[in-house]
Amino acid sequence: MAHELSSRYEHQKTEERWYRIWEDAQAFRPERLADHRSRNAASFVIVIPPPNVTGELHVGHALDQTIQDVLVRAARKRGRDCVWIPGVDHAGIATQVRVEKNLAAEGLNRHQLGRKKFIERVWEWKHASGGAIARQQRRMGFSLDWSRERFTMDEGLSHAVRKVFVDLYREGLIYRDTRMVNWDPVSHTVLSDLEVEYDETYRGELYEFAYPLSAAAQQAAGKHGAKEIVVATTRPETMLGDTAIAVHPEDKRYKKWIGKTVQHPFLEREIPIIADAQLVDPEFGTGAVKVTPAHDPNDYETGKRHDLQFINIFDESARINANGGRFCGLDRYEARKQVKQALADLGLERGSREHVMAVGKSQRTAVVVEPIISTQWYVKVAPLATRGIEAVESGEIRFVPKLWENTYFHWMREIRDWCISRQLWWGHQIPAWHCAKCSQVTVDYEDPAACAHCGSSEIERDADVLDTWFSSALWPFSTMGWPDRTDDLERYYPTTVLVTAYDIIFFWVARMIMMGLHFMKAPPFRDIYIHGLMRDENGRKMSKTIGNVVDPLKVIETTGADAFRFFLIGTLSEGKDTNYNEAKLKTYQNFANKIWNSSRFVLMNLPDDFRAAPEGPYGQALEAEDCWILFELQRVSAECARVLDEYRFHIYAEELYSFAWNSFCDWYIEFIKPRLFGKGAPASAEAARQTSFYVLRSLLGLLHPAMPFITEEIYDHLKRFFAPANDAETLLITAPWPMPPELPPQMRRPAQALRLLQEVIGGVRQIRGDMSIAPDAKVPIIVQTDNQDLADAVLEKSAAIERLARASEIRAVHNYEAARDDAMAAFSEGQVFVPLAGVLDLDKERARLQNERNKIEKSKQSTAAKLSNEAFLSKAAVEVVEKEKLKLAEMEEKLAAIAAALARLGG
Repeated sequence: MAHELSSRYEHQKTEERWYRIWEDAQAFRPERLADHRSRNAASFVIVIPPPNVTGELHVGHALDQTIQDVLVRAARKRGRDCVWIPGVDHAGIATQVRVEKNLAAEGLNRHQLGRKKFIERVWEWKHASGGAIARQQRRMGFSLDWSRERFTMDEGLSHAVRKVFVDLYREGLIYRDTRMVNWDPVSHTVLSDLEVEYDETYRGELYEFAYPLSAAAQQAAGKHGAKEIVVATTRPETMLGDTAIAVHPEDKRYKKWIGKTVQHPFLEREIPIIADAQLVDPEFGTGAVKVTPAHDPNDYETGKRHDLQFINIFDESARINANGGRFCGLDRYEARKQVKQALADLGLERGSREHVMAVGKSQRTAVVVEPIISTQWYVKVAPLATRGIEAVESGEIRFVPKLWENTYFHWMREIRDWCISRQLWWGHQIPAWHCAKCSQVTVDYEDPAACAHCGSSEIERDADVLDTWFSSALWPFSTMGWPDRTDDLERYYPTTVLVTAYDIIFFWVARMIMMGLHFMKAPPFRDIYIHGLMRDENGRKMSKTIGNVVDPLKVIETTGADAFRFFLIGTLSEGKDTNYNEAKLKTYQNFANKIWNSSRFVLMNLPDDFRAAPEGPYGQALEAEDCWILFELQRVSAECARVLDEYRFHIYAEELYSFAWNSFCDWYIEFIKPRLFGKGAPASAEAARQTSFYVLRSLLGLLHPAMPFITEEIYDHLKRFFAPANDAETLLITAPWPMPPELPPQMRRPAQALRLLQEVIGGVRQIRGDMSIAPDAKVPIIVQTDNQDLADAVLEKSAAIERLARASEIRAVHNYEAARDDAMAAFSEGQVFVPLAGVLDLDKERARLQNERNKIEKSKQSTAAKLSNEAFLSKAAVEVVEKEKLKLAEMEEKLAAIAAALARLGG
């Protein structure tokens, strides 16, 4: 008889099995569909933003990659030549730190191993442990073409990186310079701005101390003049590198001292007093500022303006070096304590106070970074940025939402040269050789045997490696085999869309645009879809430090990947951050169960000899609800395709949720139950079976991009009842996107009548709710309308209406004289009446409603008085006030409903 699904969907058994089937069938490869689709089909290409090889899947990855998978799966089903290229980033600092920790556990360090052996150990770690995120991506169901998987340190990408470096160097766009950088004292490398996270609430100390005026300055001040100048600092230890005191040129307190000097209390150094309006705010602190040009970005610029000395006082571990005199060898924080004590001993301490400030910390090691002056390699980016700006201005590249263009333009127009060198061993070693004889640099595609300038063999390769973002900037074309002219590069570059969060527009998106335009002479992608971040339920950024991180794998163990994926796209907002919401996630888990149970119902009511008509249900004896659901299917199919093209994922989710839950499950299936259960003609039952099967099969196709596992599982059960047209249709992942045909005009009238019936039933349900009619109490229903199609539908669908509206009887009339105790609800083409006599004790119901109204009125007056009380509003927390406002709004809604109910009862 029936072909049943199990009573409950068990995602644990289903998900891994289907992923293996897809992989074995090579369903993620564009070549899989080559026999079924023209190679002239438009390509649809995404390169995944490469996660760190050290990383594990977090909510940010899950959201970003679910969006990409929805796009790719939908495009694949819509006949596009699809490829989604996976890969991981070598994550220079994070990986080196990870392997160094492993070595430390063995009592070793990288210097004991040497560079070559250390790199071998990193590769060993990568092969053993670096594939965690790929396994997790499979658990989420991401349809990545694993045959094209790349790694930023693999041979092909390394070749691309070297060529780009050499080409840019020879074009004069890469150079070496000495500047101020962020330094990580633990990993011993310069950091990019992205690798520094700022703690805006760091509680530090603003410490004041006095510099004694030199003898000449004291003489100028006169017998009764000041003997010192007081400065304030949050880092007292840096005074060991001070080379000036700056004051504002218009500050009358200090004008006479400009050009004079102070005496350093610990070092044989006289320090000039300079005037600088850019650095000094005369209203802040003492109006005098110590200047440490080698260890503060603002002081660095001041030092350049005034040609000051740049004295570095730190070694690579942020310990005081020989320039710190007697404090040499101390850690910076121990030096801070001892410098303060020494100043106090000399009577130069002038007090301190707590000071909240922003402190930069290394993203990888969590240590406070130290600004230092260092010689590094840079890319001159202004010439590259000009073309990148033009590409977006002209529409060659499109940001979605468009508002993110402004962020991009702001950064590109204020762009500074890019520091690309890192003092690490793991990464792409810079292809530059320094000559011991002539001090020139040789940069080449191949390792040189001698200096290109003087011919000396005394050359040594630069020890630094390239910033990880350098290789990532080439990702859209290096992954396709560039610099070789590969088939993939010819066919799939430029890519279609880049999907990423807004927080790396500056550091990755812009650099890919610049490199793609420069080396490929074409943009790396046509569209850039920017989404927000997923925050915790309280709106805070997820952080391991706070302890509010959500582990996607733990979530899908409980809810299933499909529910989690649907939740992620269903909560997306146009370019804005969204909050994690357990209740909403549960809603989508229930939605998955609803899909399963409705599919189970359809299959249970198919006889073993049922065969889906190749042309669908359109040749059947269709009834009103069949016409209506087919129109709805046609609309939602087109709408889903449209909103996906516009990257409006939450609309896609809302449309499918509403269609599946409301239209198909709650309305259509309920309407056809009398036909399936033997209360109609055989032709009517067959039409219901053909229509429900066709709509279910189409619904699975529409849902598949977001909910791939459950839909593929149900589709596999459906295949028993139809013959796949070709090999592509044997799997839902490769089956075509549902495209219902244009429906004939004669189907519109019965479909419209069915819509009106839904309004009628909705009106009855509203009356039942307003009147508090018991769920099991049946009521008579009278429909007054001049629409004959609706009147006929009332007669034809009476059995379904009686069940859906809990009606004892239903009739349709052109004119109806309502009794005093009839409740009425209007709909678009008439009114529906429910006689209440005999259903309710009307006097008792009126009294109950009036009593409830009186209670609510009293509460409303109390709440309104509280909200008009200025003392309450000024003292209460914002959330308390908002809660009271919400209570007031809810009471007003209840009073309006009671008023409507009393009106129906004539009270």
